[in-house]
Amino acid sequence: MKRIIVYVLILTCAVHTNGVAQADIHYSQFYETALLRNPALTGVFDKNYKVSAYYRSQWSSIASPYQTLQISGEYRLSMGHNSNDFLSLGLLGYNDIAGELEQKITGGYLSLNYNKSINTNNNSYLSVGFVGGALQYTFDPSKATFDNQFQAGVYDPTNPSLENIPEPRMNITDVGAGINYNFTAGRSQEATYMFGASGYHFSQPLFSYFKIFSYTQNIRWNLNAAMVRELNEHVTLQAHANYAQQGSYSEIIASALLGWRTFEAFSETFFEIYGGVGYRFQDAVVPVVKIRYRRASFGLSYDVNTSKLKKASSAQGGLEITATITGNYPPSRGAYRKTVCPRFN
Repeated sequence: MKRIIVYVLILTCAVHTNGVAQADIHYSQFYETALLRNPALTGVFDKNYKVSAYYRSQWSSIASPYQTLQISGEYRLSMGHNSNDFLSLGLLGYNDIAGELEQKITGGYLSLNYNKSINTNNNSYLSVGFVGGALQYTFDPSKATFDNQFQAGVYDPTNPSLENIPEPRMNITDVGAGINYNFTAGRSQEATYMFGASGYHFSQPLFSYFKIFSYTQNIRWNLNAAMVRELNEHVTLQAHANYAQQGSYSEIIASALLGWRTFEAFSETFFEIYGGVGYRFQDAVVPVVKIRYRRASFGLSYDVNTSKLKKASSAQGGLEITATITGNYPPSRGAYRKTVCPRFN
């Protein structure tokens, strides 16, 4: 059984163009991770910088938990005082660890996005973004055990495994691109809508510890949609949806959040609290709470497993925590504030 486990790890980490696909890392608060969904979402918010941190722990009730830690930053640069266009830059880094063999994925991405104003009212934008990244996959061979190391049912690590274990490291590069359209509507511009599509792993790099050249990483296609609507001065409704397809794997996830807010001087949001629920199709129900104070916001969610694994997991899926800070820098420039952008932060 241990031998099967190690080979399942090694082989399923390789994504065959005609075979089984392994999905990329994903989050339940997916709407907070622009760079991993669509590079054209970089800088699509109502300030000109955003710094975020994410933590996720999954399946701790079954075995060694899958843990992900990520940080990211986004910055919008106005193309000039007489221009309504923006150039957005994004930077992201993450570390993911999973399973008994502690497979680690360490990755970094850099994104570039051009936000083009496409009407004179300055409430409609078309964005085209590009992303590039480098990732390293590793696992710990010392954590593996094999049949040959057991004698009379007793494990002895000094016994040779007699297995051909590959180099426990592989490096890959990743490139992707995306497009996104957002617009604000209504008499008082109380509703904002957003639609986009993207692709990652266009280079389809070699994806095998054994260096089997027929094993490559599948392209991941992504569709995103969102809506935010101000129901009145203090109440806001947000809805988000995302579809991802990579090889034979696909994911549909949607979330709805209802928020209440108060204001301070200059109509700036002082305090805001959201409550809602998400649903990952055939996998989990995700209650969500989000609190925002001035420019800082914190989100907390928990996956309640609804798939066939719920008996083994006791319906316990994953805990997720997000933290975000947004603002304008330099704060004196009004050019950043003249753009009507989605208020999803």
